[in-house]
Amino acid sequence: MSKNTLSITLVRSLAKRLPSHKACARGLGIRRMHQTVEVEDTACNRGMINKISYMLKVEGK
Repeated sequence: MSKNTLSITLVRSLAKRLPSHKACARGLGIRRMHQTVEVEDTACNRGMINKISYMLKVEGK
């Protein structure tokens, strides 16, 4: 891709999380543990990442 991307990996389980936190993970395209997805580096995606940062490992710029 020509735009900046971020690689996001889910390192903590979605079980027993707030519905809004589960929705953020789903919005980022994450469905299961240790799944890595690449998302565009946009303000919207950054907000979702910041909200559930305690469950994610983020790489790239």
